Amino acid sequence: MLRIYQNSYRRTAKKAVVYSTKVVCCNHSTLCNITASHYQRSGRGGSYGGQQHQRQHPEFLLAGNPARGWSLPPPSRGYGMLVVRIIRGALKLRYIVLGGAIGGGVSLSKKYEDWKDGLPDLKWLEDAMPQGERWSQFSRNLLEVGSVVKNAIDIDPKLKQLGEDKLTEWRSWFDSRLDDAIEAADIQGTQIIDTKEDLKAKTTVAALGISADESRKKYDKLQSQVETLQTEIMNVQIKYQKELEKMEKENRELRQQYLILKTNRKTSAKKIKKSLIDMYSEVLDELSGYDTGYTMADHLPRVVVVGDQSSGKTSVLESIAKARIFPRGSGEMMTRAPVKVTLAEGPYHVAQFRDSDREYDLTKEAELAELRREVEFRMRASVRGGKTVSNEVISMTVKGPGLQRMVLVDLPGIISTMTVDMASDTKDSIHQMTKHYMSNPNAIILCIQDGSVDAERSNVTDLVMQCDPLGRRTIFVLTKVDLAEELADPERIRKILSGKLFPMKALGYYAVVTGRGRKDDSIDAIRQYEEEFFKNSKLFHRRGVIMPHQVTSRNLSLAVSDRFWKMVRETIEQQADAFKATRFNLETEWKNNFPRLRESGRDELFDKAKGEILDEVINLSQISAKKWDDALTSKLWEKLSNYVFENIYLPAAQSGSQNSFNTMVDIKLRQWTEQALPAKSVEAGWEALQQEFIHLMERSKKTVEHDGIFDQLKAAVVDEAIRRHTWEDKAIDMLRVIQLNTLEDRFVHDKAEWDKAVKFLEDSVNGKLVQTEETLAQMLGPGRVKRFTQWQYLSQDQEKRRSVKGELDKILKNDAKHLPTLSYDELTTVRKNLQRDNVEVDTDYIRQTWFPVYRKYFLQQALQRAKDCRKAYYLYTQQGAECEVSCNDVVLFWRIQKVIKVTGNALRQQVINREARRLDKEIKAVLDEFGDDEEKKSHLLTGKRVLLAEELIKVRQIQEKLEEFINSLNQEK
Repeated sequence: MLRIYQNSYRRTAKKAVVYSTKVVCCNHSTLCNITASHYQRSGRGGSYGGQQHQRQHPEFLLAGNPARGWSLPPPSRGYGMLVVRIIRGALKLRYIVLGGAIGGGVSLSKKYEDWKDGLPDLKWLEDAMPQGERWSQFSRNLLEVGSVVKNAIDIDPKLKQLGEDKLTEWRSWFDSRLDDAIEAADIQGTQIIDTKEDLKAKTTVAALGISADESRKKYDKLQSQVETLQTEIMNVQIKYQKELEKMEKENRELRQQYLILKTNRKTSAKKIKKSLIDMYSEVLDELSGYDTGYTMADHLPRVVVVGDQSSGKTSVLESIAKARIFPRGSGEMMTRAPVKVTLAEGPYHVAQFRDSDREYDLTKEAELAELRREVEFRMRASVRGGKTVSNEVISMTVKGPGLQRMVLVDLPGIISTMTVDMASDTKDSIHQMTKHYMSNPNAIILCIQDGSVDAERSNVTDLVMQCDPLGRRTIFVLTKVDLAEELADPERIRKILSGKLFPMKALGYYAVVTGRGRKDDSIDAIRQYEEEFFKNSKLFHRRGVIMPHQVTSRNLSLAVSDRFWKMVRETIEQQADAFKATRFNLETEWKNNFPRLRESGRDELFDKAKGEILDEVINLSQISAKKWDDALTSKLWEKLSNYVFENIYLPAAQSGSQNSFNTMVDIKLRQWTEQALPAKSVEAGWEALQQEFIHLMERSKKTVEHDGIFDQLKAAVVDEAIRRHTWEDKAIDMLRVIQLNTLEDRFVHDKAEWDKAVKFLEDSVNGKLVQTEETLAQMLGPGRVKRFTQWQYLSQDQEKRRSVKGELDKILKNDAKHLPTLSYDELTTVRKNLQRDNVEVDTDYIRQTWFPVYRKYFLQQALQRAKDCRKAYYLYTQQGAECEVSCNDVVLFWRIQKVIKVTGNALRQQVINREARRLDKEIKAVLDEFGDDEEKKSHLLTGKRVLLAEELIKVRQIQEKLEEFINSLNQEK
């Protein structure tokens, strides 16, 4: 058994050597040639000498035969035995070495342990040897010594020369061997080239045997056969195309019935699954809202319909959509904004705008007319500020049986001349818009050319060629070919459709008929007319140059849809990856800037601010009655005090007697109540409500949960609501009745009310006195102490005022009951006295100084009377109006105080019961308006946080929709 194994092992080893020799010789023919030439130079001829020779020269196993490329030496048993013995010895040696290594390792380990135990303790060397920095310094010193010694040793020149000679000898030997190998390779290549040249020469000689006449006859015969076959193929294609259309119509009807049944089927527990084209259209809508300039990663495919004005591009789109959905004009510009039309298959032929729930039935002419009017209205509404065209996209979806699924964008037609009713930048705007949409590297350009006009008048072909010079995403469409057949040269039309007339290139060239020039023609009538034209047209049947697949709107629709979905499948993954990277960058930026906040968009932030504002309105009802009374009383007196002093109190007090005082007070109070008091009271109530509401808003800013991003929005909402809000009109009439009834009471009924009236009088008079003193201080300048301590000086006018005041004080000192005005004699006396002191003033200057001086004097007297009346209540109750102590001013202020109290109470009830709710409605209305106004929201809710969150949310939505679309697309595959 062992011998059999050894024999098979030998045979296997021998085959291995032979196969390895083949491989080496095949891959290294040059090496074989080198070996053969070396053997010839060695003097042993070209044959092999036997087994002994092979043992001495084993390299001859690789010897090559230049004539055949390579060859093997004759087989030899002795050589095979030698190889087997070598391999067997190597195998034995491997096991011996392995066993010896294992056994020696075990023995060595034991010896090492014994030797280690026998060593003395050398721990004392650790203290003696240098460590750490000392050892590093010692190592560096040794390296420096080594470098010094190396540089000090010189090599013997003879030994150095001998080494260089040996190196030169080895280099020359290697160069000679390399030259031999290159020469052998050149000889082999020359033989191969000679063989190819001989074959070519023989073939050329054989080809020249045919005469030129026979070749021409054969060519003409073949050409006629080709034309006959083309005609037959065209007829067969037309026949089968009709049969195909008939079958497709039946299939469309069956599919329509199926879709109707599928739509009517109850799917209460299931969510309705969107079609692929609807999902894709939603992605494009999201992108248009995310970045109107498409400067980010929006290179998603869409079919861009471009052409000159009135070239029939809108009619082509309608033929693809199978409905007359766009408004029509007589030579005027109708397409004023980009219109994105999403075509999808559905059971019913309907159209719907993106931002509307209404569906237009395209089978009914009335609803078609309404749809066209709506499209025209939206186009004109999108044009603002005197512009003729707009960049705002109008999005709509058209569904119907048999529609090809795709997304098309109809752009305004390119113009060469502007009219007087157009904006000055219309031409440039259209060019820029068209280039912008075509510059998308994945956009399919549907280039529309009017076949009824000269090709040289075309503007669109140059633009298309600039954006797509290689024509890899352009489809050329020649429209109005029914007119071109009569007007244009047929040969010129054929050149256009074969791509030989225009310098631009395209994926395909198509000819369509867009109508007979009648606005009322239906799509079915236009399609029937188109089929009849191409069936009978001589232009498309001469010499069979134009193929049937290049004509009709139906073939065009199929070609565009096929190219659209092919490009979608090729590019959608890249776009999804681009948005995934954008999302990752935005999320990283958000985490670095706002680590503890959630990404809240502008709409979510607005809703949150709206809730906080409405909560503050509700908090108005939580304010206590006492706080409302204090706020309303303070605001009422702030509004009424000036009128009470200037128009009622001061004129009555200066009347001269108590009876005249009371009479004047009654008259003036009644007039005031019937005219201005109720309106002023309502105004004071509204300001108090506004003040309290703003106070609540300011107090909320001091809380821990306050978010400063809402402050600008809240302030704008409150200001707008307050500006719009008005108090109820009937409140004024109600207040007037209450105030008149209150003022009819002229008698103070108890001591507490008397004391309150006295205090109210004192506080009011003190307030006016402070204001009067401030006015005098500005007129007279700083006092002596202030001038001395603060280094201030009097102006010339202030010095005059002081001189006039001194003279006026003398008059008041001599007459304690002086009237509020100065007589002519008194004015003359004052002016003469000042002239003696070299102070020149006129009478008006004296009167201006007299007014605050007398006001201060009168108020001081009023304060003194208030103090006297504080203890005169019982005397007042006994003597009434004829009281010895004049307390009429106390009674007046008691009546005013009572009116203010009653008015404040009525206003508080109106605020709580009516005005707070009305304010709530006003704020809600303002918030609703602001919520619908995206521009205002963007202005009021701004900042890096909002902008970053908005972009992140939008990118996340787009990426999710892209992934959803990709999953559905892969499932459809």
